[in-house]
Amino acid sequence: MRHPGTLPTINKEAVRQVLRVGVAVGGTLADETEFSRKNYFYPDIPKGYQISQYAQPLVSAGTLHGVALTRIHLEEDTGISMHDQGDYSLLDFNRAGVPLLELVTEPVIHSGRDASLFARELQLLLRALGASDANMEKGEMRIEANISVGIGEKLGTKVEVKNLNSFKAVERAIEYETKRQSTLLERGGRVAQETRGWNEQKQETFSQRAKEESHDYRYFREPDLPMLRVSLVPEFSTNALNKDIQELPSEKRTRYHAEGISEACTEMFIANPVFATLFEQASARVPQVKHIVANLIGTEIAGLVSQYGESGFANITPDGLSTIATQYVSGILSSRGAKDALAEAFRTGGDLSHLSEKYAQQNDTNTLQSAVKKALAENPVAVADYKKGKQSALQYLVGACMKDMRGAGNPQLLRDLLFEEMLHG
Repeated sequence: MRHPGTLPTINKEAVRQVLRVGVAVGGTLADETEFSRKNYFYPDIPKGYQISQYAQPLVSAGTLHGVALTRIHLEEDTGISMHDQGDYSLLDFNRAGVPLLELVTEPVIHSGRDASLFARELQLLLRALGASDANMEKGEMRIEANISVGIGEKLGTKVEVKNLNSFKAVERAIEYETKRQSTLLERGGRVAQETRGWNEQKQETFSQRAKEESHDYRYFREPDLPMLRVSLVPEFSTNALNKDIQELPSEKRTRYHAEGISEACTEMFIANPVFATLFEQASARVPQVKHIVANLIGTEIAGLVSQYGESGFANITPDGLSTIATQYVSGILSSRGAKDALAEAFRTGGDLSHLSEKYAQQNDTNTLQSAVKKALAENPVAVADYKKGKQSALQYLVGACMKDMRGAGNPQLLRDLLFEEMLHG
């Protein structure tokens, strides 16, 4: 807010994080950079200018999710204007002056869906780097979409929709604005260059203020901040920045796909580091069945977390999960047995290696034979249907046996015994 006696300073860690993002997207890091004053008046910036970067951003070019980037720079955040109070607005300056990373793309995105996918990938990248939690609901990441409807390759007048705070809002705002501009042009109208907001309730954009051209901002160098020589700071060298950059989402996606992990599980692990850590640790113990480990996490464990919350997640250890996966593949556990063992461990704790014995698949012929005879006696219609050639009736009878044995029977052995009994019984 530029209170008397206060001066801005460059936040070293914020600069480092911007440069790390630049390295991750293959951008060009500046050798030297400067900050500028971007002059404009709006109620949430009463000092009349914003400290930003213009001619010399920290990062130039790069690509993310197949989208070419123009620049990544550092600027100060402004206050927050709240206009839903009736006939007046409220201003919150608590975040004013906080370092803000701004990333600008080239005009190569052609749909709301593609913009939303790009925004999601950006969020994943920021989280993977530890640069930000990028929680849109908390205002830690916001999307501003510049929409231009043109003819052929020529871009039309640009309209900016500000402060979109969800991926759905990004997609819907772009779709709405594209349709609004197209309709206006088809009727012979002219699109005004302006800044618009998004009304979530009405699902439409609304005009906020006329949008200036870059020269209208009267950029000039910020006199209270010195030129920053990036190359003279050891922590800002490419080698230093690369040291603490772990596997990026795009790299992890490629590796998982090569390992045969399903797309659904891949995206879940990329988005949820807790699930990813469990997968990596458990699958390292049984690499030959890592796809089973992935599926157990993506279906059973994720379902338990959704149903009971995260508190029981700590009960699922990498050793225990790898045991369940191995015994499922070897036939010791049925799918029902694996599911029940995981559910009991999640809810009440316990050693999964021991629980697997409790839910082990029953292979004893005498026990299975008892369930077979009971199923045949209680389901004469299904027996008759099978003898008439209805193959699905056999599966129904297997299901009846499994139900009687609470999922502990070996389905293949049950099938064989049912077949033999109906053939010779």
